[in-house]
Amino acid sequence: MLTTYTVENGHLAVRDHVRDPDALRRAVWIDLLQPSLEEEHAVQAALGIEVPTREEMQEVESSSRLYREEDSLVLTANFLHGTESGNFGSTPISFVLTPAALITVRYATPKAFPVFTARCQKTPALVSSADAVMLHLFEQIVDRLADILERISSDMDRASHNIFQRGAEDPATKRDRNLKEALLTLGQVGEVTTRASETLLGLNRIFTFVSAEKAMAVRKENQGTIKTLVRDVRSLVEYANFLNSKATFLLDAVLGIINVEQTNIIKTFTVVSVALMPPTLIASIYGMNFQHMPELEWSFGYPMALILMVATAVLPIWFFKKRGLL
Repeated sequence: MLTTYTVENGHLAVRDHVRDPDALRRAVWIDLLQPSLEEEHAVQAALGIEVPTREEMQEVESSSRLYREEDSLVLTANFLHGTESGNFGSTPISFVLTPAALITVRYATPKAFPVFTARCQKTPALVSSADAVMLHLFEQIVDRLADILERISSDMDRASHNIFQRGAEDPATKRDRNLKEALLTLGQVGEVTTRASETLLGLNRIFTFVSAEKAMAVRKENQGTIKTLVRDVRSLVEYANFLNSKATFLLDAVLGIINVEQTNIIKTFTVVSVALMPPTLIASIYGMNFQHMPELEWSFGYPMALILMVATAVLPIWFFKKRGLL
């Protein structure tokens, strides 16, 4: 789908499925969501630029993701999306910055895009120029990443509470359920944090590249925004690294607790096995089919064997309990 954003008489005009070359040239922001070949060709013919294909957007070399083409900048990075639904992932998004317009090419919709569109409806000044659109959109993306990292921090705090504070008080069944939930939470946290770090790394590369080209790409009044974005991204990178370290620590703690629980179970089975070995030996002896066994003819032979088996089972259990092994 092709959507154009144009400021007309102080108001934002949003139009879908635009094909007219003059309308495309008047647009400040052209958003291509899963574009068809016809839409790509219409934009390329109207603006005289090359729109990156999906295959080109997925290339990992920096030279294929960040480059200058005549008077335009082509900036591509992977962006986190889908954290609200739980079906999260990373998608490459390209920003083609020309002197007159910003063209975004994407195949998914991170939440920052609809939020920024709603802000533009209220504040048309955000789309006063192509570079202003790009920088304000990056601001929204950075704000969204900060919200995601804050939510991840809260999730890890709850997982930490379940692991360390409630674990000793809960019964075994509930404790096992809490540990399982903590493992799932930490797995999702690690995945989201990794993808968020990937997004921040891509943004940092974009800002570094744009800063080197700012004389051509960014107006003087907007250059201070780049410095602010660079500081914000660096602080979020440090925070994401801290969350990764914390997630690793909590994961090691959960695995250690599970290992202790498994050790206790194995120890219990070992003690029971050792306790049952003497009674099994006694029962095996008196279960032999020898003809001459004096105890078989005693009146108290059977009760004596039962008492002997119980005593040989109780004594090991008492011994292990005295030693603190039970």
